[in-house]
Amino acid sequence: MFGFDFSKAHEFFGFKVSSVYMYYYLFVFLALLIAFICVRLQHSRIGRAWVAIREDEIAAKAMGINTRNIKLLAFAMGASFGGVAGGMFSAFQGFVSPESFTFWESIVVLSMVVLGGMGHIPGVILGGVLLSAFPEILRSTMGPLQMKLFGSVIVDPEVIRQLLYGLAMILIMLYRPAGLWPSPRPEERTL
Repeated sequence: MFGFDFSKAHEFFGFKVSSVYMYYYLFVFLALLIAFICVRLQHSRIGRAWVAIREDEIAAKAMGINTRNIKLLAFAMGASFGGVAGGMFSAFQGFVSPESFTFWESIVVLSMVVLGGMGHIPGVILGGVLLSAFPEILRSTMGPLQMKLFGSVIVDPEVIRQLLYGLAMILIMLYRPAGLWPSPRPEERTL
């Protein structure tokens, strides 16, 4: 991909870079590129058409928006981003099977979007960072804490994580329905 052989270390500008770092930099570059494209789309005529269709499809059609083509474009853009992510995942893993994607991962992605703020790309990134770091913090603290208090691990940190995800979702929906970092424009906040 992109003319690089990721199976060995390469030298760029006098620095030796291993294959894991090459993937990291490629992931970061693609994530920034996709976030940039999403922000540009959100503030374009197409983004406003998506909002109009979401709010009232009949009114959008009456205003001259070709709802069929705009919906197909939204589907194609989502499929394109998913294809890029899937391609990168399969190239990094070297093997893909249906067992690689569980229902729990879908819940985590939805939680990232709801927690961060629907319709606001920086909010979704914040939700993703928080919910990616959260399991690691629990894993490193809850096991030793239980060992210190009770002498053994009573509740698995994975179970605690699932309980806290559910509690966080309930609290966000009750007290901050737009998310931790909602969009400044009210029309972008709803889904």
